Amino acid sequence: MTDQNDQPNDDFLEDPLADPMDEVEQMKAQRDEFRDKFMRALADAENSRKRADRERRDAEQYGGTRLARDLLPVYDALHRALDSATEEQRNSASALIEGVELTLRELSNVFSKHGITVITPKIGDKFDPTFHEAMFEAAVPGTTAGEIIQVMDNGFRLHDRLLRPAKVGVSSTPAS
Repeated sequence: MTDQNDQPNDDFLEDPLADPMDEVEQMKAQRDEFRDKFMRALADAENSRKRADRERRDAEQYGGTRLARDLLPVYDALHRALDSATEEQRNSASALIEGVELTLRELSNVFSKHGITVITPKIGDKFDPTFHEAMFEAAVPGTTAGEIIQVMDNGFRLHDRLLRPAKVGVSSTPAS
């Protein structure tokens, strides 16, 4: 009977026919493969970190987009209320008008604080499809094609993103 300790362990015996240079080349290839995997994992981790930073910044800047869009009609309504008040109404209900003006001013301050800017085109400005939505076209004497002839609603931007385009009428009068 032989003792287990008397048995040679084949794992620790070197193959006498194996070329040591082949083993070195195999180890170098394995090292290069591990280095490549490590570098790819490092690059993936860096890309994930950058993506997470970008998504966090976007969430901070644009996370309130839905709320901002929901507040735009409130801004419009306050503006329309002030625009429609006659001089007689302004005199008889000056406290009410002042309250609406203060509310609109406060809403404008909140918009500004959160990066919301009002796009206020003027009659005669050039139509820009980036910021304006053409509601109609009409040939108006004394204007050129692409010129704003009427402003229905202001537009709004949140930082560099368009929340709502300004609604305008555009001249279609051909240049003479």
